[in-house]
Amino acid sequence: MVINDIKKTYKYIFESYGKPSLEEHIQKIIELDTYLPYSSTFFCVTNTQDLTFEYISKNMTACLGLDKDLLFNEGMRYFWSRMHPEDLEQWLQALNELMIFTLKEVKLEDRTKMSYTWNYRIKNSKDEYVNIVQNTTPLELDENDKPIIGMAHYTVLHPDIKMQVCASAKLLNGNNEYETLYFNNFSQKLLSDSISNRERDVIRLLVLNHSSKAIAEKLSISPNTVDTHRRNILKKLNISSTGELVAILKMNRTFI
Repeated sequence: MVINDIKKTYKYIFESYGKPSLEEHIQKIIELDTYLPYSSTFFCVTNTQDLTFEYISKNMTACLGLDKDLLFNEGMRYFWSRMHPEDLEQWLQALNELMIFTLKEVKLEDRTKMSYTWNYRIKNSKDEYVNIVQNTTPLELDENDKPIIGMAHYTVLHPDIKMQVCASAKLLNGNNEYETLYFNNFSQKLLSDSISNRERDVIRLLVLNHSSKAIAEKLSISPNTVDTHRRNILKKLNISSTGELVAILKMNRTFI
């Protein structure tokens, strides 16, 4: 897939109207970036209308070895040019389905409480394809309430890790816990299609070593309901224990 085709499809997915003001967001992010340590993550403010990066954190070069000024000046087209060609169509399909889901299923008042996650491979300065897990939270909506400005966090993982292209949409609930509203694996399935979104939330919290009681509090359900979900998950995946489930997920680096 060539860059022009990517641009056309990407613009279609994020087609929108009206330009929001970014000055306040950008200033807060610049202030925050000054105090952040170097790590395997970096963040950007993305503008899907103009296909630009409004801000790129200092860790980008440390993570990928790329020229920050070049990425800032060339925008998303340059970033796309470094993506693994086998991931491009799945990535665009994931973005399109996430946008369709948001516009059809997410209430207007909830759209700034959403968190979207997807992954792909990108070539670093050493010409190695590394894994990127991108998590984006909307900062601004256009006049039709479509997300167009986002805070994007990028986590860089080793190229030897084999990851399937997945996408998810989560809503921040009243207990400040993200609940899965949408999940799709655009590569070969690892988890059964029969796993529900609620069960994915239980699995994700189990991987973080939360107890049934803690999971119940975060998801606003009873501990008995959590235990029922745990039994159903083991049955659906044909495994014998929660420990085995956690080990499988950590070994495969699958995000839920």
